[in-house]
Amino acid sequence: MQGMQPIRVTDLALSRRLERAEAESNAAFVEARASLDLAPGYTWCEVAGAYAMFDGIGSPLTQSFGLGLFAPAESSDLDALETFFAARGTDVNHEVSPLADAALLAMLHERGYRPVELTTVLHRALTPESLPEPRTGGTGVVSTRTVAVGEVMAWAEASARGWGELPEVAAFMKDFGVITGRSRGTTCFVAELEGEVVATGALVMHGGVALLAGASTIPAWRGRGAQSALLAARLTYAAEQGCDLAMMGAAPGSTSQTNAERQGFRVAYTRTKWHRALGAA
Repeated sequence: MQGMQPIRVTDLALSRRLERAEAESNAAFVEARASLDLAPGYTWCEVAGAYAMFDGIGSPLTQSFGLGLFAPAESSDLDALETFFAARGTDVNHEVSPLADAALLAMLHERGYRPVELTTVLHRALTPESLPEPRTGGTGVVSTRTVAVGEVMAWAEASARGWGELPEVAAFMKDFGVITGRSRGTTCFVAELEGEVVATGALVMHGGVALLAGASTIPAWRGRGAQSALLAARLTYAAEQGCDLAMMGAAPGSTSQTNAERQGFRVAYTRTKWHRALGAA
């Protein structure tokens, strides 16, 4: 039975931890991409506490995290970030926490940015008494395990199979998975049923925060409890590695958010992605 969690107040300190953990995760991904890809240019930088990543034009990771959260919003900081993205021929995207400097909203509006996406950021404490009960293997029971470095390609392929109904997305997820599995701070997991991989998940740990990602279940095996087993395994593993906080992001009101709340996650806040097209004045 899942125990009670200590209450964490949603304040500036919590938002800084959550946003920095996701920024570190994305920066590690970009570093892994740069080390594996023959094409140059994948990089990231820090401006006034915000991390700006370039993972290629059109990549969902090509954006910034933490703007106005670690330092007051300044026009010069926006200038620097816009120069970073413009030099690489891409639009500008900033993921902005509602706890960021209030002056930032007016500055973004004045510069021609518009809100294009909302993400609900959820979190839960990791304490021995709050962790889900572990799953044990057996006939007809899902088991979980971590993935060795040599299995990353197979893990990425299994992850892509979870998107089999959408071939273009599946191809993207396979490429994404190969890099995810080689990123610093990342541990990949699989769920198996009767010796067959049926689902995947990933865990990225930075600064004592465990970011849950990479959830994918092969269509034929959905509804068998694979993702619940993977969630329990990842939370337990993160706690064993010294993490005291877990987080994830979801579309507001989505099934993912609902499932997370059923598993003990609480909504911290909803952040906004602000977009400005390349060359916009």
